[in-house]
Formats: sequence, C-alpha cells, structure tokens
Amino acid sequence: MSRRWVGISNAAAAGFMLSASGALLLEGLVRGPVRVIAGAAVGMIFIAATGRVVGRYDHLRFGQLQAADAKKAILIVAVMTVHSFSEGVGVGVSYGGGTALGVFITLAIAIHNIPEGLAISLVLVPRGTPVLAAAGWSVFTSLPQPLVAAPAYLFVETFRPILPAGFGFAAGAMIWLVFAELIPDARAEMRPRAFTAWLGGSFVGMSLLQFALLAR
Repeated sequence: MSRRWVGISNAAAAGFMLSASGALLLEGLVRGPVRVIAGAAVGMIFIAATGRVVGRYDHLRFGQLQAADAKKAILIVAVMTVHSFSEGVGVGVSYGGGTALGVFITLAIAIHNIPEGLAISLVLVPRGTPVLAAAGWSVFTSLPQPLVAAPAYLFVETFRPILPAGFGFAAGAMIWLVFAELIPDARAEMRPRAFTAWLGGSFVGMSLLQFALLAR
C-alpha cells in the first residue's frame, strides 16, 4: 500500500480516536472531574512510558510488522485494550441503574466498537498486517468488556467511584497515541488540506454516531 494511503489511514484513525476520547472525558467530567483529569494524566504517562520501553527494541516484531511499524501496532492494540476495560466497567455499572439502562448502554457500546475496531485496522492493515489478522486484533481489544462488566455489575458500588478515573485513563492514553504517533505520521505523508479533511471528517463522523447513540 502506498505511503499516501498509510497517511490517510492514520488521519482517519486519529479522528476516530480523538472523538472517542472526547466522549470519555465528557462522561468522566460529569461523574468526577478531579478523578477523570488525574486518570487522563496517568494514562498519558503510562502510554508514553510504554512507547519508550517498546522503542528500545530495534528488532521488535508484531506479526509481519517490524521496527517502527511494530511499535505503533503494539501501542494501538495496548491503548484500545485498556480503553475496553473502562467501557466494560461502564456496562456493568449501568446495569446498576436498571435493566433498560444496562441494555441501552450495552447496545450503544457494541455499535461504538465498530468504528473503534476500524481505527485499529486502519493502523495495522496499511502497514502490512493481513485483513483477517487485523480483524482478530480488533476483536481481541474488546474482550475486556464482557470480562470486566460482570464483576462491575456484581460490585457496582465498588466500581462506580473508579469509573471517571478509568474513562480519563483511556482517554489520556488515546490522546497521547494520536498526537505522538498517528498525527505526525499522517502529516508526513499527506498534504495539509487532505490531512485536515480526513482528520476532521472522521472526527465529525464518529462524534455524530456517538451523539446519535447517547441522545435518548
């Protein structure tokens, strides 16, 4: 795949992830502003540190990817997997407010996972990951949701206070990845207008989807 399409994929993935991050921050601010801000800071530091550690290995591999491409693949899979933990807690806690609310939140997050999975594939496939493998990693990153949802429901009062911090952590991790990795790569391969169009278009599209899911 040409470097131009790698740039387009990075820009689109960045827009999806920025929109998702914004939604997490807004939801967290409503529940606990101090905790969401602290969580975001920790998330950024955690992913930045992870990136530095991963970057020390010159012969890094991720499936068929190597070196810098492998690093980006590992980071986005790690970030989106962490993100799924917070969504799983959100699903479990939502059932504490009644079955109807729980079902709605579950369906909303399930639909929300589609563009998030696309964002992962947009980073992996242009760099050489087979489509089926990228789809598998997209599914893998969502596995924490059902695993965490059950205990979050059973111990809803325990999990509810940490939810804003979890939202913040996931948002901070994604924001760091977008600005440190995806946007620089996209800008290096694209003209400014095209970059802005793809970034803005994916951001707006994801935001409209989230608004449609949450407006009830």
